[in-house]
Amino acid sequence: MTFSAVVVAAGSGTRAGPGQAKQWRDLAGKPVLRWSVEALLASGAADLAIVTDPSMQDMLGETLAGLDGWRFAPGGATRALSVQSGLAALAHRPADEPVLVHDAARPFLTKAVVEGVLEALKGADGVVPALPVADTLKRAGESGASTTSRDGLWRAQTPQAFRRDRLLAAYAAWAGQAEPTDDAQVVEAHGGKVAISAGDPLLTKLTYPEDFAMAERLAGGARITRIGQGFDAHRWGPGESVWLCGVEIAHDETLIGHSDADAGLHALTDAVLGAIGDGDIGDHFPPTDPQWKGAASDKFLIHAVDLVRQRGGRLINVDVTLICERPKIKPHREAMRARLAQILDLPLDRVSVKATTTEKMGFTGRGEGLAAQAVATVETPL
Repeated sequence: MTFSAVVVAAGSGTRAGPGQAKQWRDLAGKPVLRWSVEALLASGAADLAIVTDPSMQDMLGETLAGLDGWRFAPGGATRALSVQSGLAALAHRPADEPVLVHDAARPFLTKAVVEGVLEALKGADGVVPALPVADTLKRAGESGASTTSRDGLWRAQTPQAFRRDRLLAAYAAWAGQAEPTDDAQVVEAHGGKVAISAGDPLLTKLTYPEDFAMAERLAGGARITRIGQGFDAHRWGPGESVWLCGVEIAHDETLIGHSDADAGLHALTDAVLGAIGDGDIGDHFPPTDPQWKGAASDKFLIHAVDLVRQRGGRLINVDVTLICERPKIKPHREAMRARLAQILDLPLDRVSVKATTTEKMGFTGRGEGLAAQAVATVETPL
């Protein structure tokens, strides 16, 4: 079923503690807002209206870099006004198309929840994903606490689903009344039938500082470890020094290549790109492009690591092996490790550099060239 969505991200989030508003904070290396947007796009949303403060448009673009299928909508003074702004931004969509309204601060949205609300909408005017209340409820009074029945009570979540024209009509009729607690309340007041679909215990709303601590632990279970490998080789030619793993070593020859021919960094760049399935170094920095003539290869590696971070991932460790008869690598190995740790922003104990020979066999054994192989471990969201 084709659907669009409104993601409400205009709040100040003051209850979450000092610092950025909660929708912009990182959760397991990825902004909270991006978690929700990626989930909706992956679930098939045809169009997304992201509602936020107009002053945050630059931040919005940075947060959603690399994602298509979304548009900005200016936030209002209240959540209800923000939702209506998002609906207006989707005016080009069919009037009766299902629209999901989701709070950006509920990052762990799944396709199953989206499919559930869309299916339930076939027989209702609105749908709320919800969980039955399991805890005993107490009402505090002047004479003490009393037990309240939990029968028939549910904890409402988002995204809530409606036909766009139905929700717009309900908000038009609501005008002038007190701020609603959610969009389903507005449709109920307009005489609409609201159904309940299965919610998700992980779809909790981030409100207080302790919620972020819990969410970080939950996010750890929603990540995957990826391993990439890379290989590179260059021939020797006339020169006075060679670059290896970001360190210049005095030598009676140099490696020949379009850039600085740092085989160690080239192999490692390919390993990082391989871990995220994003081609190889030649795809991103073609040797036919004159701007990379003689370029320092740390630029290539930094670019690859930035791509990992844009996906909400992080580099865990790297291991580089240099294969050559000369120069001797051991005297320079610690300098290489330190330089890689600096480029990658990794602790030194997560960076390994080793060297070996081929016992005089092959092109490296004959001194025709040098080779390098590398392995990189990356952790990314599922």
